[in-house]
Amino acid sequence: MSLSPLDWIIIVAFFVVSLLIGLLVSRRAGRSSAEYFLSGRSMPWWLLGVSMVATTFAIDTPNLVTGIVRQDGVAGNWVWWAFLLTGMLTVFVYARLWRRSQVSTDLEFYELRYSGKSAAFLRGFRAIYLGVFFNVMIMANVCLAAIKLGGVALGLSPVETLLIASVITVLYSSLGGLRGVLITDFVQFGVAMVGSIWATSLIVGMPEVGGLGGLLSHPNVVGKLDLLPDFSDSTLLVSVFIVPLAVQWWSVWYPGAEPGGGGYIAQRMLAAKNERHAIGATFFFNLAHYGLRPWPWILMGLASLIVYPNLESLQVAFPAMDPNFIRDDLAYPAMLAFLPAGVLGLVLASLVAAFMSTISTHLNWGSSYVVNDVYKRFVKPEASEGELVRVGRLSTVALMILAGVVALFLESAMQSFNILLSIGAGTGLIFILRWFWWRVNAATEISGMVVSFLVALFFEFGYERCGFEPLAGHVQLMASVAVTTVAWLAVTFLTPASSPEVLEKFYLAIRPVGPGWEKVRASLREKGVAVPEAAPGESLTRGIANFVLGSFSVYFFLFGIGYLVYGNLALGIGLLSLSALGIGYILKRVIAN
Repeated sequence: MSLSPLDWIIIVAFFVVSLLIGLLVSRRAGRSSAEYFLSGRSMPWWLLGVSMVATTFAIDTPNLVTGIVRQDGVAGNWVWWAFLLTGMLTVFVYARLWRRSQVSTDLEFYELRYSGKSAAFLRGFRAIYLGVFFNVMIMANVCLAAIKLGGVALGLSPVETLLIASVITVLYSSLGGLRGVLITDFVQFGVAMVGSIWATSLIVGMPEVGGLGGLLSHPNVVGKLDLLPDFSDSTLLVSVFIVPLAVQWWSVWYPGAEPGGGGYIAQRMLAAKNERHAIGATFFFNLAHYGLRPWPWILMGLASLIVYPNLESLQVAFPAMDPNFIRDDLAYPAMLAFLPAGVLGLVLASLVAAFMSTISTHLNWGSSYVVNDVYKRFVKPEASEGELVRVGRLSTVALMILAGVVALFLESAMQSFNILLSIGAGTGLIFILRWFWWRVNAATEISGMVVSFLVALFFEFGYERCGFEPLAGHVQLMASVAVTTVAWLAVTFLTPASSPEVLEKFYLAIRPVGPGWEKVRASLREKGVAVPEAAPGESLTRGIANFVLGSFSVYFFLFGIGYLVYGNLALGIGLLSLSALGIGYILKRVIAN
């Protein structure tokens, strides 16, 4: 792949703009840790929503989707489309609760909800477990995609790619805090979407592909177009459709789609102006992330099946690439080699934008855990605001270095995706129920986290060594969920609940609805404490009804665009019309009120 001077000018200009944004807001970001990590809790829904979408548009995301399409067809994307259900539950049930909590990080929640030393231990341990271990794994996956892009596009070694890609990102992230991340995310998302759509339109129009008609009728592609899996193929149906929709979305903790909300999604909600802005931001995120953005990547994946029908053809095209990196997810950057000068620079800048938006968010989010939930809570509670900001900036650099090292040992985007799913299997239901069932305690979460991790290690390293036949990934997932769920339920009933004082204080602050807190309400009434009424329209039943409506509206939007692309205008327009009705109702009756 050969870059022209114009391509380099575009790429360098993008780096300069990102760095300037970080420099411009650095002084304000350094005022306090609340400003550095939460932007003073003053952010509007549209900026937060775009930032969420930009963060989940990582440089590895097109690679992941391309790999899925090449292996399992368009329907294979249900393995992540199913997480929309998690997102919609957050929109209509959890967003207002998170904003109401007034915590600085979602881990501070533990000492608001649970009592005793176990709550403090859980907060500190998960700060390291999620903020460092999980976070580094996620960023390493993103860095892996950058390595593949750098090797294909620029002929760079993995180390050279990581050094170039990381320095600017670390600089503006550490200087500008969350405000700098949000503003650069807004710019980067625009560049990333324009580049993605433009690149796809040019690739599909290549003579080798033959335009949209030639693409959709090509023998290599025809069998990959279905939006739903082949119901006669029971293995594929169960693995990519039934298990994700029936089990995976509520049982698995996965970054960006945490059951009950959490991680950097919770960070954005906590930074919102108020509850309404928190709800609006998460709704926009789910609509754009699942309904709007996937189609350029899907079409690119389908086109790659014509140009590079198998892994051997990729190896022949890029003989200098390490064979360990030749996987189906390499097809996306490989297709960029056909773009003309100028456009190639814009598309590469868009992928750099995707890399930077994701890495910057994860650096700021992970650093917030290190500072607020480890350093300030356990190491030096009396630390000044200036010292906390300095620790945040140092931890940002350290997390980037760790992620780069781990990236050198990964091979494919799907590999780390499956690792993260397996480690979090079975814990998701805890994060849903802890808001609505007083009996969930710190021991519940500790046992779920430990058991899920041990089960994942067993399946990864010990299962086949014990002489058992290999299990399919979805079977392992269900087994992990079952074992982990039984374990944490048993621990929940065998250990005492949080203290009545903590439960009552939590209820009065958060005002969760539903029958799971009736015992606490009764205790408050006996003490003569006024039990707060739910806000108008705020009930668990109504929240679930809106969750169902929102999920169907976004799926109809996703499929409506798909059928328009496929040339089925009547069905496409019909689905988009139904989607518009549902979205209009939600905007008017739920978010605007």
